[in-house]
Amino acid sequence: MKTLLLDVGNTRIKWGVAEDGEIHRTGHISQQRIRDGGLQVLTTKLPRRVDDVFVSNVAGTTFATRLSGVVGAHCDRDVRFARSERRGWGVTNSYTQPRRMGVDRWVAMVGAWAEVQGTCLVVDAGTAITIDAVDDEGQHLGGQIIPGVATMAKALTKATSEIPAVRPAPARSDIDLGMFGRNTAAAVREGAQNAVAGAVDRAIRTLQSNAYEPVVVLTGGDSSRILNALCETPLHRPHLVLQGLAHMLDTAR
Repeated sequence: MKTLLLDVGNTRIKWGVAEDGEIHRTGHISQQRIRDGGLQVLTTKLPRRVDDVFVSNVAGTTFATRLSGVVGAHCDRDVRFARSERRGWGVTNSYTQPRRMGVDRWVAMVGAWAEVQGTCLVVDAGTAITIDAVDDEGQHLGGQIIPGVATMAKALTKATSEIPAVRPAPARSDIDLGMFGRNTAAAVREGAQNAVAGAVDRAIRTLQSNAYEPVVVLTGGDSSRILNALCETPLHRPHLVLQGLAHMLDTAR
């Protein structure tokens, strides 16, 4: 079986092909490029000869309908969409209404649990930062959602009159004094990045103070910006959602 996997986010679409237990032919494209050029910009990069298409989508139902039609025609296959479940693949969702959890969070937890098989903190650093804790029985303890690094910086620019638009800062270690900016743009960049790292570190310490020893599993477009700034060395899994989708296909619920 050769399966095309798609991780459709608010900012980017990632893809990969799952075959024989491996994910290869990975790539990504921005949603802005698709808005500018249409979904054909995406399909020119995707393989045609696949047996299945499986998607995690958080870009809304209208986009899902368009994607299903265009990618389905490109591959001559029905497009299937993952859904957040109450329980499955070793993980139990804490939400009273599981479908209200973003499917990318659910799939990422499934992927992390499949690898770690123990207490983990799943951090997806994208447009929004999601932080989800799973205990050693696979029970989701709950999560947090905060603005991503770029989202924080944009919010400051929009809400003030003198803070300029800035680009995200490069990655730093947690002991690098460069975290203290010497101009406004640098202060915003460093502040946003360290706000994210601080939120993750506090989540780690809270779990540790409650007798858990979490493995931190880090993914998302901004993951490299906080990778070296955390108090615990994480597992960096850039394709965690794709890994989760592949595991869902390969393993019974």
